[in-house]
Amino acid sequence: MPHFTIEYSANLDDRLDMTLVCEVVRKAAVETGVFPLGGIRVRAIRCEHYAIADARQDYGFLDMVLRLGEGRDLPTRKKAGEHVFQALSRYLDPVFAASKFALSFDMQINDKDTSWKRNNIHDALKVEAAHG
Repeated sequence: MPHFTIEYSANLDDRLDMTLVCEVVRKAAVETGVFPLGGIRVRAIRCEHYAIADARQDYGFLDMVLRLGEGRDLPTRKKAGEHVFQALSRYLDPVFAASKFALSFDMQINDKDTSWKRNNIHDALKVEAAHG
């Protein structure tokens, strides 16, 4: 794991390609060297219903949460988080320039005692790496 979940206002659909947004986040997560490749997930959820500030319809938001397993110290988490946030923020510069927009990113640590996982992607990547 790291699992990134992006919630965004529906009015961003005409301003952003969310597939590319997900790829920016995925690539930045890989670049940190902190997260296992086979555990990275990035998903985007369109929010049809929302209210922002004084309810102007042209305001937009993108809120990202990273759920992360235990075991990384605070400096490592902060460095990785800053890298991902800066990559996403740079990608979104045109949205900031053209509209009123809010970007947020929070990191949450999952308690290993109450987090269950099953994943065979790690093994597949190891086999591919070993056999080219």
